[in-house]
Amino acid sequence: MHSVSQQAGQQVTTQPTVAEQLIIREIGVQDYTTVWQAMQQFTDQRNSDTADELWLLEHHPVFTQGQAGKAEHLLFPGDIPVVKVDRGGQVTYHGPGQLMVYVLLDLKRRNMGVRQLVTLLEQVLIQLLTPYGINAYAKPDAPGVYVDGGKIASLGLRVRKGCTFHGLALNVDMDLSPFSRINPCGYAGLQMIQSKDLGGPQSIAEAKQRIVQCFSQQLNVATLQHTTGLDWQND
Repeated sequence: MHSVSQQAGQQVTTQPTVAEQLIIREIGVQDYTTVWQAMQQFTDQRNSDTADELWLLEHHPVFTQGQAGKAEHLLFPGDIPVVKVDRGGQVTYHGPGQLMVYVLLDLKRRNMGVRQLVTLLEQVLIQLLTPYGINAYAKPDAPGVYVDGGKIASLGLRVRKGCTFHGLALNVDMDLSPFSRINPCGYAGLQMIQSKDLGGPQSIAEAKQRIVQCFSQQLNVATLQHTTGLDWQND
């Protein structure tokens, strides 16, 4: 979408600024460490002309332990690998049927703080679920999105050079049983729930379509560009 203005009887079309652009990168089902390293590399290499990106994907089964993570919250990981990572927060589980959205934003360019971004991510998820009649809400003392006391989405971020990576995880249509091997986000007995069981998005494809719409509205995006794969340097 380009803006058009009148000047001396002529139409002048202005290109969207880099801050108004957003690249949607769909990368399928991926190993956690591969994508984590790619996020770090992207963030280290980006500059003021780099457009912001959302990476949409699923992970093979993995527990990730955030910077605040404590070993006692890993009850019995069993055959699922545990990766200690550089995001905020405690331990969580990722697996097929859970939509990951990694949020690669230049906060300085958007004049946003980290707390503002956390609120925006929560609002994206609430906005996504509301049309399905799901009364989702955030908690001021426990980031994420909840429905009737159960947690449907988790958040975890890292900021480097004023730019973010990591992001959110929305439970869509997955095997929730691995969450019983941990205290999710450091809370013993926290019930993890998913959208399929609540009448929300029934598939990853449906959730992806809806969440891109919500992000573009919340971020005031003028131009969306869709791409695939992790080779952003050659897009």
